Amino acid sequence: MWRKVRVYSTIFRICVEERLVYRADFMLSTLFRFLPIVTQILVWGAIFAAGTAGAEQEIVGYSYGDMVSYFLLAMVARAFSSMPGLASGIAGDVRDGNIKKYITQPIDMLGYLLWHRIAHKLVYYAIATIPFAIVFYFCRDFLPGWPDAWRMGAFCLSLIMAFLIGFLLESLIGLISFWFLEVSSLLFIYMMINYFLSGHMIPLEVLRSVDNPIASAVLTVGIDYMPFKFLAYTPAAIFLEKLPTQAAVVRELSIGLGWVVGLFVANRIAFRQGLKRYGAYGG
Repeated sequence: MWRKVRVYSTIFRICVEERLVYRADFMLSTLFRFLPIVTQILVWGAIFAAGTAGAEQEIVGYSYGDMVSYFLLAMVARAFSSMPGLASGIAGDVRDGNIKKYITQPIDMLGYLLWHRIAHKLVYYAIATIPFAIVFYFCRDFLPGWPDAWRMGAFCLSLIMAFLIGFLLESLIGLISFWFLEVSSLLFIYMMINYFLSGHMIPLEVLRSVDNPIASAVLTVGIDYMPFKFLAYTPAAIFLEKLPTQAAVVRELSIGLGWVVGLFVANRIAFRQGLKRYGAYGG
């Protein structure tokens, strides 16, 4: 037990140091990630301004201020749940034979990758604190007040859940490379569905309000019974009280916890079964 703690703490420390090697590049790329939110604010401002009631109108229960707040909070959630390069990195290790190091050495691959991502997120938020503070300061008039303590706790828990679900989804796609030589097409499809059904593009209430009954039924199943909404929508909805009651919040978090457990089990099964058909020679 303590040996594993020492191993993972060492992995965490090394990964933090690795992320800090190119600090200027990392800070610049982090800063430019905030530019799309400016576009979102301007676009939705134009949409609300084009309405008969201007900025006072509501779209599917969202005022202009609610919409800006939603995208700011969704941006925070996406910063937790996005895992750039994880699936493609696992697939590359399987294809190139580099996965042998996790087989021959007493280090669990998924555990190593998890702590690597935790270190990445901590460094990211340490550097992104100033840009986040600037963006939220200039948008302060759109933001609601702080929620109750229990809702704030649920919001923080939903961010942790977003990180875990995002990690487990991408790692599972990467593990499919044990059966398929290339997973880039699957990853592209996943990213498109993720962008659409996670609430990253638009609030999910807009999708639920589609008039076509068949499309509405399909989207409702995709939204309510798939894990994507936990990657962006759920944290924002909890903070903005779009889930109005405590029972609704608990139900949503319980479903998310079920997905965390289910995806964890699926990852373990996929890794174990994948190793049975894996073969590496030489080196």
